[in-house]
Amino acid sequence: MFFAASVDDADTNREFATSVGADYPILSDPGKSVATAYGVLSERGLANRWTFYIGADGTILHVDQEVNPSSAGEDIIARLEALGIGSP
Repeated sequence: MFFAASVDDADTNREFATSVGADYPILSDPGKSVATAYGVLSERGLANRWTFYIGADGTILHVDQEVNPSSAGEDIIARLEALGIGSP
């Protein structure tokens, strides 16, 4: 399972998902509590674009803090394979 999360409100995320044809959920964290808990909230109050790989048992297996939007899909597949998880 995979999803995205944003500090934007649900309506903004829904509009964005529709505009890009996203076939995965985009969760909303407008109160920024989850972003704060995961340490991704920047000084400007926006969430840094990081990818967390979380195992079935809830253990964080890897954190990619240098996400490149133009290659993110391929990077995710490569990391999942390196972790022995396979593609989503």
